[in-house]
Amino acid sequence: METIKANVRLDAKGLACPMPIVKTKKAMNELEAGLVIEVLATDKGSKADLRAWATSSGHQYLGTLEEGDVLKHYLRKSSNDETIEKKHPNVINNEELEKKRNANENIVVLDVREAAEFAFNHIPNARSIPLGELEDRLNELNKEDHIFVVCRTGSRSDLAAQKLTEKGFTHVVNVLPGMSQWSGDTDCVQ
Repeated sequence: METIKANVRLDAKGLACPMPIVKTKKAMNELEAGLVIEVLATDKGSKADLRAWATSSGHQYLGTLEEGDVLKHYLRKSSNDETIEKKHPNVINNEELEKKRNANENIVVLDVREAAEFAFNHIPNARSIPLGELEDRLNELNKEDHIFVVCRTGSRSDLAAQKLTEKGFTHVVNVLPGMSQWSGDTDCVQ
């Protein structure tokens, strides 16, 4: 396999979401514009997560190579005028979502964590569509529904909310901080 030249190598092996993104963001801040970073990761979700983060932050996602269990992600830092990280403007906190659920409001809770994360702990009646599958599964959602997007910390859900809005969904809200601090009812796969 041909070796791709990178200016900086970041080892994020063994780290679960959102840590590969957190470490990449920090390393990217210290990198000069135009340089390429290679991020080594073992978290399978990092492929979709890093691509989405690069897109939302203005950096260029170049691609990913797989070598055994290791994913080698390549990103190019854009110049400062290109890197204004977008955030989805519509947000609520966990408590507000719980109030809506308890009031039996007609809402859709969309969980964009990986299937294994969802299986062990999720909001009752939430729909599971991992961030990496969202683009291919948009037809499973109604553009007119009130969709509340949740992940573990609010990062993947922010990217998903941006994607849904850009695809014509009109009532999309990011839930912060997400499942890492969810105190409401949960279900798990039996």
